[in-house]
Amino acid sequence: MGALMNPEHSWPIPPPGGWTADDLDTLPNLPPHTELIDGSLVFVSPQTRFHLRAVSFFERQLESVVPDGLEVLREFTIDIDRHNRPEPDVIVVPKEPEEDPDQTRLPAGSVRLAIEVVSPESVARDREAKPVKYARAMIPHFWRVENKEGRAVVYVYELEPATRVYVATGIFHDRLKVSVPFPIDLDLNQIMPARRSTG
Repeated sequence: MGALMNPEHSWPIPPPGGWTADDLDTLPNLPPHTELIDGSLVFVSPQTRFHLRAVSFFERQLESVVPDGLEVLREFTIDIDRHNRPEPDVIVVPKEPEEDPDQTRLPAGSVRLAIEVVSPESVARDREAKPVKYARAMIPHFWRVENKEGRAVVYVYELEPATRVYVATGIFHDRLKVSVPFPIDLDLNQIMPARRSTG
């Protein structure tokens, strides 16, 4: 579908019924990491140092412990349905035997773990909208990472498959240790380095 552009602001004008997941690959001049939520385009605000460090931390740490047959991807969109193509900060998915270098998205059903690092502008999406959508897409594990006075707090959820809703299984402040989706033991204090004393 061709995009209609507003000549005054050069913003895409949504078609009747909203954008679709396919439109993200064809709309011109979209900012990097644009998401599709309920048929609306969501543009990412400039990232904080905490967000950057947290995403890098989880990507790096999970890569060091992920079992064979799984891989860790950072900031890669997933197809939930025709009008929802979010971009979790980190996902764990099965390795594909034949990888397509031009691939731009994965089916949500293949995701084993989705992690969202909350930004000031994404609080409602990360706490409310995305967990509901991820649970309905049957993503078995979801972590929400928040900045509490410069330190990471991780809220861990597991899918209850009968109801397709997430159940909180733990809140972790300094150390995150879980056995699913695979054994993980992380020192969360490594995300933000300790401030040096000036005295």
